[in-house]
Amino acid sequence: MSEKTLLLTGASRGIGHATVKHFHAAGWRIFTASRQDWAAECPWAEGLLNHFHLDLEDIDSVNDSLAVIKAKLGGRLDALVNNAGISPKGPEGARLGVLQSDYATWIKVFNVNLFSTALLARGLFEELSAAKGSIINVTSIAGSRVHPFAGVAYSTSKAALCALTREMAFDFGRQGIRVNAIAPGEIETSILSEGTADIVERLVPMSRLGKPEEVASLVYFLCTSGASYVNGAEIHVNGGQHV
Repeated sequence: MSEKTLLLTGASRGIGHATVKHFHAAGWRIFTASRQDWAAECPWAEGLLNHFHLDLEDIDSVNDSLAVIKAKLGGRLDALVNNAGISPKGPEGARLGVLQSDYATWIKVFNVNLFSTALLARGLFEELSAAKGSIINVTSIAGSRVHPFAGVAYSTSKAALCALTREMAFDFGRQGIRVNAIAPGEIETSILSEGTADIVERLVPMSRLGKPEEVASLVYFLCTSGASYVNGAEIHVNGGQHV
């Protein structure tokens, strides 16, 4: 069997970083994309060579980068993981509601969290089709309920990403491409907001934060034959916070 290939956005930290490490350990060929430079602590030599500097906020640059990405992939993509996302905050980390969110904020968030996802999948459709590949969109618990820290633009973009997942599953499924979403809750990363401990205590039945590796292992499973009939699903990874 030929080596399988992963392209993941938002790979520089947190869930994205853990996911890349998980796939690398399983022997996949890894390509990453983010607006950050390649993280020096990542443990594989080919990482720097297979990293695309990609600012998903700039939609024109996403389109312009597709030719370079396609050339490096070499005609096949087994998994596309759309993990990149932004959630702007107000002064001192305040939540940005409707009244605090201007048009520029909405466009910036939707470009990164939603529009670029659709354009990457569209642009890499031939490579995904050749591999009968899998697409994983990272949504959020904030996409289905008001969250004390996630702003309105972030939350609505994640709700829209769930809807986009269903649409893509319908359109792409006929070509053997499965499209699913995972919706993390409170995961132990460097970008946790102050007050998360209170949410965990009050709202998470398992009474602890999730670990990035617990999300990464689910992403990997959804990209394997064990999940070969899972399509159009959004799976919660939040210790029961959604119940």
